[in-house]
Amino acid sequence: MDNNWMNAPGGSNNSAANNRWAAPARNDQQPTNNYVPNYGNPSQMINQNYGAPHQHQQQLPPQRQQAPPPRSVSNISSASHSSAAAPPATPTTSQKAPTDPIIADRAGDEETEDGRIRNKEAASKIRDAWIYKQIRARQDEFTTYQQGRIFVGTWNVNAKGKDENLSSWLCADWHQYGPPDIVVVGFQEMVDLNAVNVAVENKSQQRSQFWVDRIRSTLNSRENTMGDPMRAYTQLAVKYLVGLLVCVFVKAPHKPRLKYVGTDSVGVGVMGVMGNKGGVSIRLQFYDTTLCFVCTHLAAHRENVAGRNADFANVFSKTSFEIGEEAVSEVIRSGSLNKLSAGTSSVGISEHDISFWFGDLNYRVDESIPTERVLELSKANQLSELIEQDQLNVERAQGRVFQDWEEGQLAFKPTYKYQPGTDLYEERPDKKLRAPAWCDRILWLAQEPGHVSQLNYVRSEINFSDHKPVMSTFLVTIKDVVLSKRMQVYKEVIRLLDTFENNSLPMVSLDRIKLDFGEVRYDQRVTLPIIITNTGKVVAPFRLVPKLEEEALCKPWVTVSPAYGMLIPGEQTEIEVTIAINNATAHALNTSREVLEDSLILRLENGRDYYISVSGKYARSCFGMSVDDLVLYTDPIRAVPLDPILRAEKYDINTKAAMCVPKELWRIIDAIYERGLDERDLFSTPGNPDEVYQIRECLDTGAPFGNFSVHSMTEALQSFLSNLSSPVVPSSLFPTLDIDAQNIQSFARKFLEDMPPIQYNVFIYTVSFFREVLSHRQGNRLSPARIARICCTCLVSSAQGNGEEGAESLPKRRGNMQQIMLHFLETNSI
Repeated sequence: MDNNWMNAPGGSNNSAANNRWAAPARNDQQPTNNYVPNYGNPSQMINQNYGAPHQHQQQLPPQRQQAPPPRSVSNISSASHSSAAAPPATPTTSQKAPTDPIIADRAGDEETEDGRIRNKEAASKIRDAWIYKQIRARQDEFTTYQQGRIFVGTWNVNAKGKDENLSSWLCADWHQYGPPDIVVVGFQEMVDLNAVNVAVENKSQQRSQFWVDRIRSTLNSRENTMGDPMRAYTQLAVKYLVGLLVCVFVKAPHKPRLKYVGTDSVGVGVMGVMGNKGGVSIRLQFYDTTLCFVCTHLAAHRENVAGRNADFANVFSKTSFEIGEEAVSEVIRSGSLNKLSAGTSSVGISEHDISFWFGDLNYRVDESIPTERVLELSKANQLSELIEQDQLNVERAQGRVFQDWEEGQLAFKPTYKYQPGTDLYEERPDKKLRAPAWCDRILWLAQEPGHVSQLNYVRSEINFSDHKPVMSTFLVTIKDVVLSKRMQVYKEVIRLLDTFENNSLPMVSLDRIKLDFGEVRYDQRVTLPIIITNTGKVVAPFRLVPKLEEEALCKPWVTVSPAYGMLIPGEQTEIEVTIAINNATAHALNTSREVLEDSLILRLENGRDYYISVSGKYARSCFGMSVDDLVLYTDPIRAVPLDPILRAEKYDINTKAAMCVPKELWRIIDAIYERGLDERDLFSTPGNPDEVYQIRECLDTGAPFGNFSVHSMTEALQSFLSNLSSPVVPSSLFPTLDIDAQNIQSFARKFLEDMPPIQYNVFIYTVSFFREVLSHRQGNRLSPARIARICCTCLVSSAQGNGEEGAESLPKRRGNMQQIMLHFLETNSI
């Protein structure tokens, strides 16, 4: 293998007596990171056999630390940028909602004569998972490690391109680092994204072949190969989708050690499936390291942050490579999966040693910086302020997208939008003025972070498109498995397992079978552990199983990790049981449709079942309730019993509303007013999380507010309104016709007339407050349009369209709703 690695050249209180926001009279009749790694001389890191990762990691740079979230961007501010065209993605580590890992259906359960239950499929899978865990822990015993270079380039060519020289992009750093071992290139908009091309793809094949040929001829030019076929590159795989293209080239000497190549494409454009937006991917096994390359073009428009996040989540979750069970087994035997996926023939993006994600991700500079200012700073190459407000940096820091992915420092000017054929940003009078942005990005994800080092992250100055190409070269650690040594490790593991499997029945002890979580609050996660010890003489495979006639392992507010495992005699492990109260659970608890009680069944394969009780007491919160319920009580909501019988004994449920608007809404608006509406970046700067939590407790218990910042107060206000169990403005009140200057007054009047009394009061009260906020715009720098977006986020339902027609009309209806909000904010009277 050593001979195949090309050498790099050497060298180089809340009083309201005088407050206009005092509670209204009752009315019952009408309603980044700047770390720059020092990599040393890359030529000294090639052709070295390091033996094991812990040896070579000493020569790699320290890991780049994740940049803290920008101070001037709040959660609600970022969310308000979302477009109704695409629902926001659920922010989780895996980019999609987690599911309980039921590894075998109960249909396979077999009951023995003595009443024991056994599931052979579950036992086999659990056994395989344990074996894999041992193999993975010992992979250094049968693996050698070498260094290789991977070039990744991305370019939105704006449907242009003829015979321009690509060497300044593809080969720009060869003199410094040497030719890479793998070249990966992604294109976006290689064809016009018009309706015909999207529906038929009649030009995509032709244009993809054009670009593949251009890349091949550039890489294999006489100047690069010097006539030596061993220096030439061979095409490995190509995948295209409308205007997207990704292709992989490898050096000829490596071709014999490449296998299990797979491709996939995911359309997330029109109707959520068309290919005008989406991703194309290629995966492969390079020696014994698995690599994945994902080229994407995400949702456009500066305000559509949530749309881009949703596109990422869709591509991430839907991309799957059907490579066959043998290929998956090979990866398992080599210890290259972050978890066991036995019995499957496909793998996802995250199930690779190293994954690269690149393309026109379309993230822009936050709208808080005016377009003219972005242009000014970009042209002056003053980038720090722009990098801090870069949407991708903000969303990653807030954990809403690209969780666990890494990106290098942005040390180059924004790559979009240029006048084609020039190096000037687009400022022509006849063209729409757009703020420059780093649309074109390259990120990576590695199971072993020390196995990837980014050597550079730059852009090319080729200028025929309105985007600049971006490229990056990586130094990666490649695994090479010694088969004989792997077999020896495997035999030792099996021998150890057989020693215990040949004895009697499994037996375990649990340090507790009752889990009392005590008082649990809204939006709080509480975890309690259970220690399981194998007290028998045989291995004890265990798993959680659903209760009879149920499909899930537990109620939605409970999660258990891990849900299965295996213990050898004397071994113990810890199971973590977590309960979390989200908006849906809080609503169910407040309406007495749910109680914090559940039971878990822990089953030993070929053994007995253990029953674990889970209980807690919900500390009632105004968050997750409806305004109709909140106006019924003058007492703090924490003092209102959840039990309907106790509540009926304490309160007369037939009485009318005690207040016009919820006291919690009045208290927090009153507090914001007292703290000053002239605060700069009001409703934009995030609050202190600890203060936001304490504010919620004050609202729930009736305690006076402490010396909290106005930014924490505004964040708590937005969170309160956004998390009502039913929105102040339901989707049924969305205007169905276009709004214009002639009809907006009548629409607004009809809108208010159709509102239920309580919702009417809350709406008028809230909008009046925001009108007062706008009267201080000179100090707080808020615009009516931004406040209108905040109102839509906090007060308006996330409506669902009925069928294709409803889905297509939803963005327009939400746009009309924002116009109405803007009208209420700017009109002389409501």
